[in-house]
Amino acid sequence: SIVGMPNVGKSTLMNSLVGERLAIITSKVQTTRHRILGIVNGENFQIVYSDTPGVVVPQYKLHEGMMATVRGSLNDADAVLLTVDVFQEDFADEAILRQIGRSPAALIVVVNKVDLLGEDSPLSEPRRREVGSLDEILDRWLARFPGASVLPVSALDGQGIEALLARVLAVLPEHEPFYPKDQLTDRPERFFAAEMMREAIFSGYRHEVPYSCEVVVGSFKESDELIRIGCTIYVAQESQKGILIGKKGAALKAVGTRARKQMEAFFGKKVYLETRIKVRKAWREDMAALREFGYY
Repeated sequence: SIVGMPNVGKSTLMNSLVGERLAIITSKVQTTRHRILGIVNGENFQIVYSDTPGVVVPQYKLHEGMMATVRGSLNDADAVLLTVDVFQEDFADEAILRQIGRSPAALIVVVNKVDLLGEDSPLSEPRRREVGSLDEILDRWLARFPGASVLPVSALDGQGIEALLARVLAVLPEHEPFYPKDQLTDRPERFFAAEMMREAIFSGYRHEVPYSCEVVVGSFKESDELIRIGCTIYVAQESQKGILIGKKGAALKAVGTRARKQMEAFFGKKVYLETRIKVRKAWREDMAALREFGYY
């Protein structure tokens, strides 16, 4: 189970470990909403990684559902990859820490973004001194979690990923494979189509709008050369519909183009993408909507 605060690079880490781009990645926090399994198969092993939403203090029933997902992932785990970054000084959620402490799962603290500590880092030298050296950062987390493995990585450029894989293999118990050898994830193709549209929305809009959107793929029809995808973007209030569409539809067209290109790269086929927008008022607090969208 890959667990951590928002924006520490959990999804980038899973994508790096799996070798495929399964989880959406943006610079904005709280973009992962669902648990996604990434399955890695070797000659004599199978590892099932679980990417989870960032740990937050719930502000909506949506967040409560997301945190239930995190807790469920910890209950199922044989190993916990508690992911932090070089800027993080502690892990603030005591409830999650208590659950980890009660769990028999092996704990590995993954210190991400170590690429930002080097001389070629975009960080200024004073900022790097403020963050501290790698040894200082690792010692801090070793003191915080005695008995845990603490490993430095850069999920972005691959530093430390092989060492992390070796440690995961060392702590996992022996078990028959849970999934077929050729299976990459537990999610269907239409789930990833919806996630790619959500990622495009997060990249194309600012402020509250991306967080107020949910994407549902209603149709996914595949032929030898083409995939026809019909998706609905739900927004929480009427005013957001106009923002999504933009002047003469330009904003929605740009987002659709970005999502379609990513889908074509992911699925390896041409994609015909049809998009519509609907208002589902205050859906983040609407239990019926949240169940429909798969959060409960």
